[in-house]
Amino acid sequence: MKDRLEEYWRKNISVVSVLLCIWAVVSYFCGIFFVKPLNNIHLGGFPLGFWFAQQGSILVFVVLIFVYYKIMNKLDRDYDVHE
Repeated sequence: MKDRLEEYWRKNISVVSVLLCIWAVVSYFCGIFFVKPLNNIHLGGFPLGFWFAQQGSILVFVVLIFVYYKIMNKLDRDYDVHE
């Protein structure tokens, strides 16, 4: 049983790490480092670099919350630690 719970936590940490990396890439690389190339593309009349810096990171974070919810519900059921 202990090995199973350790595996569960290992997978949990992996999921969190991947999702945080995705958020970091979108937040920093798209909003800061790639702002000049992204500004050549317009979304709703605004440069895409501006959009990523202002709203993109927040929207991606909200989407990642739902992704985490779905993944963790499945993981909880697979390891029988659900409520």
